[in-house]
Amino acid sequence: MKVIAIANQKGGVGKTTTAVNLAAAVAARGKRVLLIDMDSQANASAALGIEVESSESLYPALVGQALLEDQVRSAKRRNLSIVPAHIDLSGVEIELSRNGTHLTCMRDALAGLREADAFDFVFIDTPPSLGVLMTGALCACDEVITPLQCEFLSLDGLSKILYIIDQIRESGANPGLVHEGIILSMYTNTKLANEVIAQVRENLPKRAYTTVVPRSVRVAEAPGFGKTVMEHDPYGNAAMAYKEIAREFIARHRA
Repeated sequence: MKVIAIANQKGGVGKTTTAVNLAAAVAARGKRVLLIDMDSQANASAALGIEVESSESLYPALVGQALLEDQVRSAKRRNLSIVPAHIDLSGVEIELSRNGTHLTCMRDALAGLREADAFDFVFIDTPPSLGVLMTGALCACDEVITPLQCEFLSLDGLSKILYIIDQIRESGANPGLVHEGIILSMYTNTKLANEVIAQVRENLPKRAYTTVVPRSVRVAEAPGFGKTVMEHDPYGNAAMAYKEIAREFIARHRA
């Protein structure tokens, strides 16, 4: 079982969109996938049409009141499950900081699923800020994928997440942590966007995914219907891009 955090502390870069659609697209290719919504806004849960009470969310597993495996729910898609989020997660950072488990809470919560090898891939949709929850996710995961909007300001966010990953490795909190890749999103065919893509591919050629996700109103519409973009607009450019990224992802993870 491979655990992948979808992380970028800069907001508005397509992080949740990437987490939801990549998880769904990988599941559609026959892999057993779990999506963990770790953001108190619960946008990933809503994007799949999932609404829960606090007791059914990630929160109890993080504070030791329930097993994570007991919080797993069907996402009502083939091969796709979810641990939903709830607004209560907004207060969990204080609780975890007080009891000193913020670095190990997610790792401990995942232990049962790892032992059972219950899924092929677990994707964690992290919050858009470097707080206790994101730190816990980075200490617990095997790899990080960074969604990157095709704008120059996003490059600063990329450099920061790479720095954070290095710090976590060097601290010993997760020495094997790997920055698996960069998914370029919200692409428009402009000189600026093309320059950003060229810079990323020049400096991090093995990490940048070949497929680029175009900006699309269909991507923005889909969560309002509780659907992935592949369900909402199956033959659109964005849907086809996520399907191709899923193919690239699986190819990168062949044993």
